[in-house]
Amino acid sequence: MKKLIILPCLFLLFVIISCHKEIKSEKGGIDIISNVYFDASKGLDKMQNFHLSKMNYSGNQLLELVPDLAFPEINKQLYYIKDSLCYSLDSESSNIILSDIFAKQNPLSIWSKKEGAIFSKEWIPNYKNRKNLSDTILFNKKYKRFEINSPWHYSRFYIYPSDTILPYSLYRHAEKDYHGRLERIDSYNKKNDIFVTLQLIPRKNWDSEAQEIFEYNHFIKKRKK
Repeated sequence: MKKLIILPCLFLLFVIISCHKEIKSEKGGIDIISNVYFDASKGLDKMQNFHLSKMNYSGNQLLELVPDLAFPEINKQLYYIKDSLCYSLDSESSNIILSDIFAKQNPLSIWSKKEGAIFSKEWIPNYKNRKNLSDTILFNKKYKRFEINSPWHYSRFYIYPSDTILPYSLYRHAEKDYHGRLERIDSYNKKNDIFVTLQLIPRKNWDSEAQEIFEYNHFIKKRKK
């Protein structure tokens, strides 16, 4: 009798674990875009748009293009990121041999990087006092939501339910709690009357600059075998 009870329980446990198995995305890109609205209580006319980062990944390798905030069509900086280490690359060259960069350059920790995408181990401020909201549809995608309200700030977080994880996350701890990807944060600074949206936009394709570097290094690696 005990065996008959234990076996279904073990099967149910296996199913639950399988449903929450994380799948790593092998190839693609991530754009990080922010809109800043000044004097937000008076309307949304005074706005500035910032393309903060264009990230491209292949397996566990990450190439980040950092656009010039004043001229987004120009890349200000190019980084190669792997294993929590960050290497600065020549943004004007596509014939970059990544193995040579490792040998010649002292890397920077991703936690110290100040430009482009910011990597942080910190939790969302006041996270324990969050309040769950009803799901919503935004840009034809269904999101889970929660909000954090304080005397000085109000923030709303949008998480897209998914088992596929990306090599970059705004706040990984929230993604684990809600079983999805944090793709948008709306924040309102009550004191300064500034409203900020921060969007993480996944895509399937690489930027042309990153594609040239990835493919060139794949060719070099294949030729050495």
